[in-house]
Amino acid sequence: MRNKKVKFITRTAIFIALLLVLQFATASMGQFVTGSMVNLVLIVSCLSAGTWTGIMVAIISPFAAKLFGIGPALIQIIPAIAAGNLVYVLSYGVMKKINFEKLKRLKWIVFIVIGAVLKYIVLSILVTSVVLPLSNIPSQMGAKLTAMFGINQLITALIGGFIAMIIVPLVKRGFVKN
Repeated sequence: MRNKKVKFITRTAIFIALLLVLQFATASMGQFVTGSMVNLVLIVSCLSAGTWTGIMVAIISPFAAKLFGIGPALIQIIPAIAAGNLVYVLSYGVMKKINFEKLKRLKWIVFIVIGAVLKYIVLSILVTSVVLPLSNIPSQMGAKLTAMFGINQLITALIGGFIAMIIVPLVKRGFVKN
């Protein structure tokens, strides 16, 4: 039992650290690169180390990113990001239990599309209907945030998902050996 806890804590810490390093390394490359890498790590953490690891990474990472100075300037958006990440990870956690063994590629496409759409919907609604109306920010910044946390999230979630199709099987094999 103790060995399981140690593995969980270690894998979770590794994925949080990896996510933060990728955010630092890709920050100058723009939202599509950084966001895609974040979504990739969220999927890989969930599908290779377990849903609970994915949940922890999804929730902790936006707060940690803000702490390290790589998160969004508007602090009110951080819980919305955590919620979007959580829905994204949970969609993969729930769907990975469905047995699509004979339709492996279709399974991935379903994972990618449903997870990306759910994350997009949650972030878009939270940012445009909750965070922005409650925040006293200029309309130009509001329009920028609406774009960043709207359709761009759908695109980066899709990109991260397609990259994960390649990465997850390799990572899972490495975890099985340990």
